[in-house]
Amino acid sequence: MTTTPADQDRTPDVKAPPSLLYMVKRLELAVRSGLEDLVRPAGVTALQYTALTVLDRHDGLSAAQLARDSFVTAQSMADMVRALESRGLIRRERNPANRRELLIHLTDAGRELLADLADPVRDLEERMIGDLSPRQVEQFRQALSRTWHALS
Repeated sequence: MTTTPADQDRTPDVKAPPSLLYMVKRLELAVRSGLEDLVRPAGVTALQYTALTVLDRHDGLSAAQLARDSFVTAQSMADMVRALESRGLIRRERNPANRRELLIHLTDAGRELLADLADPVRDLEERMIGDLSPRQVEQFRQALSRTWHALS
C-alpha cells in the first residue's frame, strides 16, 4: 500500500483519556470493594456502614432522610433498618414533633462498631490519597465538593 503526502501529514490516532464520569465511577467501585472487604468481618455491608456513619454525624434522622444521605432507595433503607436494628446497632423512636414518624438513632453498640472500624477505614483512605501531597488532598476534597454541588 502506498501513502500519499496527505497520509503522511496525519497524526497517529491518539486515544482520548477516559471521561471523568468513568474515572469517578471506577474510583467509587474501588472504594466500595475495599470498604466491603474491611467491614464484612464485622458483619455489615458497605452500605450499612455508610448509614451508620451518617447517623454518627446526624443522629435522629427519619428513614427517608437516612436513605437520601446513604445513597439508597427507601425500600432498601427499610430492609437495612430492620437488619441494623435486629443487630442492636440502631434504635427507632417516635418523633415527639410528629408522632407518626420514627427517628433512627445510633446505639452504643453501633458507635462501638464504628470505633472498631475507624483505623482500617482511615488506612483505606490513606492508601487512596497516599501519592497526593496535603495540598493536592485539599484540592481534591474541594473539587469533589464543587462538582457534587454542581449536580445537586
